[in-house]
Amino acid sequence: MPVTLLIYDKALQRIGDRLRGLGLDLDIATFDKSGRVLQGGRSLAPGDVSVDYVWLSSDMNMDGFQQGGFDLCLALKSAKILQTFNAGLDHPFYKQLSAKGTRISNSSAQAVAISEYVMGQVLAVFQPIEEQRRLQAERKWKITPYREISGTSWLIVGYGPIGREIARRAKAFGARTMVVRRSPETSELVDAAGTLADLPRFAAETDVMVLACPLNAQTRGCVGRDLFASLKPGATLVNIARGALIDDAAMIASLDEGRLATAVLDVFHEEPLPGDNPLWSHPKVRMTSHTSFAGSGVRGRWDELFFANIQRFAKSEPLLNEFDPKDLP
Repeated sequence: MPVTLLIYDKALQRIGDRLRGLGLDLDIATFDKSGRVLQGGRSLAPGDVSVDYVWLSSDMNMDGFQQGGFDLCLALKSAKILQTFNAGLDHPFYKQLSAKGTRISNSSAQAVAISEYVMGQVLAVFQPIEEQRRLQAERKWKITPYREISGTSWLIVGYGPIGREIARRAKAFGARTMVVRRSPETSELVDAAGTLADLPRFAAETDVMVLACPLNAQTRGCVGRDLFASLKPGATLVNIARGALIDDAAMIASLDEGRLATAVLDVFHEEPLPGDNPLWSHPKVRMTSHTSFAGSGVRGRWDELFFANIQRFAKSEPLLNEFDPKDLP
């Protein structure tokens, strides 16, 4: 029996030749931005469509059709597998779809890009690049001391694909790495490991804290007043996970008190961030618009993950990045 694959029409236009070149027995259906499903030359209502495999690709998201794609998937008669471009699965859609019996594979394609974003932002905090540019413009010859990453202690909260890539790069710079994860296991990339209960103990030793964990009942608001009180003075906080991990009022208070030196924020409680939010203008906050994933190699890795997994599914092999339903928030 052929594998019935549902794919966004623009994604098929882009990768169709390579997909067909895999030599798999595929029955390919498409959907477009209007929410129409085309299968076997016929236009069908989603409720009349049963598929084996759905790929929610970045093409759909770039078209501003993320919610439309979610709604279409929920309306399908059935779908065995959903592969998504998202790394975090805290959107209610994923739990709703899982409850219908669909297995979900999330994305690790963003890990390299996000880890490079983290290193770039920390380097920008540690190195006086803006001052150096100013001195150049003013033609002034002056030594500009800077802080080295080597010898600093990093606390990485969450150790999935993103956390691992961050640890890999921090270790390459000579940093000590501490990781909060479900099982406190160390490795060649991890000098110390613990669980969420160990956050305050690790925070006292932390120069750079990076939030890279999923948002769920256990992690929501985990970085609050008590944790900031435990944090080593002068630490840098980087959040590339979800805004709701942080109590913003407690973070701002810690910044104002001088315990937290800098907050680098790519994610927020509300996105887009309203123009009247005080984070926009806080002198110790560096913020970006949920852009840490937007590296030049991400789309290619999204595609490679899809090609790998559709072949695994066709051969009845375990999928890469299949998410345990019990971990959905």
